[in-house]
Amino acid sequence: MDKVLTFKQGRVPLLISMPHAGLRLTPAVKDGLIPEAHSLPDTDWHIPRLYEFAAELGASTLAGEYSRFVIDLNRPENDAPMYVGATTGLFPDVLFDGVPLFREGLAPSKAERATYLEQIWKPYHQTLQQELARLKAEFGYALLFDAHSIRSHIPHLFDGKLPDFNLGTFNGASCDPQLACDLETICAQHPQYSHVLNGRFKGGHITRHYGSPAEHIHAVQLELAQSTYMEEVEPFNYRQDLAGPTQIVLKQLLARIIAWGEGHYAKA
Repeated sequence: MDKVLTFKQGRVPLLISMPHAGLRLTPAVKDGLIPEAHSLPDTDWHIPRLYEFAAELGASTLAGEYSRFVIDLNRPENDAPMYVGATTGLFPDVLFDGVPLFREGLAPSKAERATYLEQIWKPYHQTLQQELARLKAEFGYALLFDAHSIRSHIPHLFDGKLPDFNLGTFNGASCDPQLACDLETICAQHPQYSHVLNGRFKGGHITRHYGSPAEHIHAVQLELAQSTYMEEVEPFNYRQDLAGPTQIVLKQLLARIIAWGEGHYAKA
């Protein structure tokens, strides 16, 4: 596998993880997909572009290059279920709409999937671990923001329309409660957007596994409704007229995470 991730080191103790932004496919996956999956509809579209301001804030960024149709970087290595009800696993076999992802008999083999685990999943998590360790060694703490997006209407996964900003802290286990409260307050200051904390999306494997306030690592996931910055139908165009106002809120959220860390640990 060549170029399985893109990593840029920053200057503040915040790492932005983007595990589902990838568009690359392996030959086995590409050849086996059903026609409806060729456009990669379940991608977290344009997330690196949406968060391109991260460099201004000094945050480190990490983005996966391969599609979640190959392997899902936000699922545990042992593929333990993340959510009750409809969901997708380490090696997705259905689209978000519940339709089989691969044509019959054409899913990647166990050997191929073992290679994806070794050459795509593990390098991403090794890089994530190393950067969190570096930040904690330098600053005494580390902040992790797991950036996601999803179509606002997916009846197979959730009822009705998804809130615009879906913050997840694994029911308060992955970050300090005051930080979560501060982020909710910022969302409430922008009533044109709906928001929820620990609703349908409480945080996937990355948030749950790496977030550990007792060890001074605070993790938050944001599942952003794609209607806030793009067209949700093919060809999934980025909409700057929508993205611009959304980026204002995102910048405030990330700036608050950085400021919270500085204030919280200055008191420690």
